[in-house]
Amino acid sequence: MRHVKLGVNIDHVATLRQARGEKNPDTVEAARVVYSSGGDMVVMHLRQDRRHIQDSDIERVRHEVKGLIHLEMAATAEMEKLALKLRPDSVCLVPEGPRELTTQGGMKLEGKNSGLEKIIKNLSGSGIEVSVFADPEPGAIRAAHNMGADAIELCTKEYAAAWGKKLQVKELEKLQLAGFLVKELKMELHAGHGLDYYNVAPVARIEGMDCLNIGFSIVSRAMFVGLKTAVAEMKRLIQ
Repeated sequence: MRHVKLGVNIDHVATLRQARGEKNPDTVEAARVVYSSGGDMVVMHLRQDRRHIQDSDIERVRHEVKGLIHLEMAATAEMEKLALKLRPDSVCLVPEGPRELTTQGGMKLEGKNSGLEKIIKNLSGSGIEVSVFADPEPGAIRAAHNMGADAIELCTKEYAAAWGKKLQVKELEKLQLAGFLVKELKMELHAGHGLDYYNVAPVARIEGMDCLNIGFSIVSRAMFVGLKTAVAEMKRLIQ
């Protein structure tokens, strides 16, 4: 049986906590449930405005829970410094807008970007695996590869938003072709954004897929069936 890893994003556990400024629901407890339910790693997006995940969440999960931590972050000097201090197992560099509700698409990678390349080099050189969140476009994928990224996380936003079988198949084909290129470049292939219990299976079956990072749909499902069941159900769907 092929093993597609599942990264479970717990940002919105922290969103609920921040709504009241209380200690619960606790991200450490959430991380423990993720690992015990079949999740392969915990994903946290430390946004610059700290709207949900806080620095202390990453510190506590790192020190109190045994398991892999994947940090999503903007490509800024502040976040680079924090990543080197907090020591996640892996990092995904993502675009980040101050007023966006969620990430709107992949990184803009065309053209010379020495700042981004330097951050990738520094993180990778310190032993942190670096992925770049990219649209399923050859130019973006090749640019990330040339900058030294270890992995590509394909943005599945357009696929998830596609209405009707014909359009969904078209978007899935884009992801498949992008996946071929990622593997041709000998990089890890990840994907995420908008994936849920109804659309995830075809993406999980893309040849060479290594990992899917999913958050909102799992936390939403957890409100009705519990986090343990929600994670286990998603894990079964991607195998």
